[in-house]
Amino acid sequence: MFNFTPLLGAQSSSPASQSLLEFDGGIQVLIDVGWDESFDVEKLKEIERHVPTLSFILLTHATTAHLGAYVHCCKNFPLFSRIPVYATNPVISLGRTLLQDLYASTPLASSIIPTEALNESAYSFPSTLKGGNNPSILLQAPTPEEIADYFARINPLRYSQPHQPIPSPHSPPLNGLTITAYSAGHTLGGSIWHIQHGMESVVYAVDWNQAREHVLSGAAWLGGPGTGGSEVLEQLRRPTALICSSKGTGLVKVARSPNKRDEALLAIVRETVANGGSVLIPTDSSARILELAYLLEETWQRETSKADSNSPLKSAKIYLASRTGGATMRYVRSMLEWMEEGIVKKFEAASGAADPDRRNRNGKDDDKGPRVPFDFKHITLLERKTRVARMLSATGPRVILASDATLEWGFSKDAIKSLAADEKNLIILTERVGELGAHGKGLGRYLWDLWNERITSPVDAPSAAIVDASGDQAPLRSIRAVALEGDEVPLYQQFLASQRQRQTTIGGDAAAMLETSADIVDDRSSTESESSEGSGDGYRGKALNATVALQHARNKLGMTDAELGVNVLIRRKNVYDYEVQGKKGKEKVFPFQFKKRRADDFGDLIRPEDFARAEEEDNVAGEALRGEGSKKENAVGQKRRWDGLIDVADSSKAKGNEKRRRADGEDGGRADGAESDSEAEEDADKVEGPSKVIIEWETLEVQCRIAFVDFSGLHDRRTIQQLLPLIKPRKLIFVGGEEVETTELADAIRESLNANTDSANAIDVFTPAVGMMIDASVDTNAWTVKLSRNMVRNLRWQNVRGMGVVAITGRLAAATLNSSPEVELEEAPAKKKARLDAPAVPVSSLDKSDTTPILDVVPANMATAVRSVAQPFHVGDLRLADLRKLMNNMAGMQAEFRGEGVLVVNGTVAVRKTATGQIEVDGGAYGNVDSRNSDAATFYKVKRQIYEGLAVVAEG
Repeated sequence: MFNFTPLLGAQSSSPASQSLLEFDGGIQVLIDVGWDESFDVEKLKEIERHVPTLSFILLTHATTAHLGAYVHCCKNFPLFSRIPVYATNPVISLGRTLLQDLYASTPLASSIIPTEALNESAYSFPSTLKGGNNPSILLQAPTPEEIADYFARINPLRYSQPHQPIPSPHSPPLNGLTITAYSAGHTLGGSIWHIQHGMESVVYAVDWNQAREHVLSGAAWLGGPGTGGSEVLEQLRRPTALICSSKGTGLVKVARSPNKRDEALLAIVRETVANGGSVLIPTDSSARILELAYLLEETWQRETSKADSNSPLKSAKIYLASRTGGATMRYVRSMLEWMEEGIVKKFEAASGAADPDRRNRNGKDDDKGPRVPFDFKHITLLERKTRVARMLSATGPRVILASDATLEWGFSKDAIKSLAADEKNLIILTERVGELGAHGKGLGRYLWDLWNERITSPVDAPSAAIVDASGDQAPLRSIRAVALEGDEVPLYQQFLASQRQRQTTIGGDAAAMLETSADIVDDRSSTESESSEGSGDGYRGKALNATVALQHARNKLGMTDAELGVNVLIRRKNVYDYEVQGKKGKEKVFPFQFKKRRADDFGDLIRPEDFARAEEEDNVAGEALRGEGSKKENAVGQKRRWDGLIDVADSSKAKGNEKRRRADGEDGGRADGAESDSEAEEDADKVEGPSKVIIEWETLEVQCRIAFVDFSGLHDRRTIQQLLPLIKPRKLIFVGGEEVETTELADAIRESLNANTDSANAIDVFTPAVGMMIDASVDTNAWTVKLSRNMVRNLRWQNVRGMGVVAITGRLAAATLNSSPEVELEEAPAKKKARLDAPAVPVSSLDKSDTTPILDVVPANMATAVRSVAQPFHVGDLRLADLRKLMNNMAGMQAEFRGEGVLVVNGTVAVRKTATGQIEVDGGAYGNVDSRNSDAATFYKVKRQIYEGLAVVAEG
């Protein structure tokens, strides 16, 4: 059984992606925890409802649409942080910097407390919510340390490596379920997930790109062994269900060739810069920004390095504005093996240079030697709002890469306010963003619709159509956080009290996540509790009775000593005794949390901040963790360290250099494009403590020009139509796109795939809406029968990759009322005697509705004839990688892969797997097996190992 339910992102303008996969045995897999720019917690209700039943979670891309709600769920949903999560290393690292940028840029990311949740706690303040008005109180925002800790819990995986995940404590056994990640090409580390469970083979491919780009390689669909890249990988071929995205398949006005796309972008940038204007390119802060930054850096390096060059780009500067841009680029420079082969070659050339630091003794860059990719020379990183404002107030042409593409949060919102009033400036949209749902269109979607409406003809690369938006008024949403006032403060405190009681009842120690630093100071957010207690029967009972516990928690505002239980010893002051007589479980043990030691392949994990000196300053995403970032001078009478004079001299020198840079009109960037740490961030809009959000709509006068160049890195309709006949899925499910483009693509695919096939072999194409369950199980001819006792006793089971296989030859008989030869459990003698002594039941009172046929053994007089008809056959699937391990473990055998997936044993016997799954063995000698004939001995040993890996199913 396999059921698929899209929780978000199906036939919707929202780009958020959430999908639920259900397999036999109650196994539930959540793929992606996406969110959109509305940050509405109502869109996460389905995830919260399924948390007690989830087995594990998979993440596909490091974008807001795929993991934007991950931190919110970890912090606010009980038991969510106990569910195992799997993703690739780039998705983990880039997702961390993305959400740190998100929470630092907009207060709305903390999410507004729903009115229903406040109503449950507002018994003493009915006037506050009179008429259903929500005061827009914000939940407690996670700190950068909490975000880093949540992402540290994700289990990293590599491409093409099958892995059997560990289920959550409240999940049923996975029964050999295997997950494998393959390259999706859309983002760095983006994954196409293959899930194998029994006979169900599911391929989840949402947001992928087959074309190669500068930084990212194409999706790993093609490349089967021995096919020269013309066949689909065996693991991805002929799946039970292929879940594919339809996003962007309706954009037919824009050419998709990567070369023409780059030429179109650079052409309009040169034109704008030559006319003295500035260019704003809004994009995300961790995924597609890598492709754009690499393209611009290489173009500036190529066109401005020559002294006699007359390129207009010489007079323009490039800026990358993101609060976590420095951390993102540091992570990316350590992930070159996940990129396209050309990037790796450039890195090897840079590493093999004579001067690895590429700087001479005077501290200047050496332009002659190769440079490490993403070690920018022409791009200046801006991570602070003050520096962005100073850059925007300067004169001269500029090219600005700023987050986010939606123009709803990040530095791109500040940049468009400054650049929209000048008709010389240009805004280049790189992707079509979603809508705000009930809030209407955001600024990014409004500008895209404006360009789409005013464009008159299809765009032919290398030129791109530019739309003049002079005189248009665009809606702009202004979001700011203010401190709570009046009845809102006790209302927020009552909400926190009810949430703590709820999480204490359901999730135990998870209630500490809601407590602010003023309530309790501990480090439980960065540790894990022992999972042995959570995996017991008591824990399962709590999860199953979650509804009853929630109803009980809603009827109380505070927690008495009796409700706290043994926790009263640590939650109440001057309480040192607790009666444990007659108590059970945790109520008999002093409340102590065992902090589990986290380790990796190299030993215990080390937190560098635990070993830092007091005078050192730690940074997470460019923000100071300790101290004020600057040391105070010693007062009169205080002791002074020996190195105090040196510190004062360095501080004075740094201040003098900063003053000279400001006097010279420089931007304060270092030579390598990173940002100076001497300037402290002063955020006047930051509110300490509980806060609420105020959303105001204003009008933005747009006088600039608008262009659209598709840099989303998604597949188009033509690519899907070419690949689907090679993939040959049994069922096809389209999600992740708007309603119109999803239905149009589904109709086109049905017509093309089922044109030359009959109705029996036609491929089912589904287009489910949000919340609609699709049954996509394997279609087999299956009937229900009962086995007789004699049949069960004669069965001889064989184990094939975790599945029991047996051959049955029997006689099918109709069900009878007076005899019951079907299989029953052996009864105890006492119960059997009581049943026999009971009065007889009339035949008319028996249940005649059960007409299930009975499969019994073949009579002796027919056994010989039937046995001659039944032929034995082999069952199973042999992997060449497993055969290589078996041969290497044998004495005198050496196996290695050569060519395109060909396994060569002892240099004489070649084993290959065809596109249809057949095994071909090619050897040199085929004579009698003799120790002196090594070729023949090798051939027969390989053949014997192949047959031993398969199960011979035959009637005994």
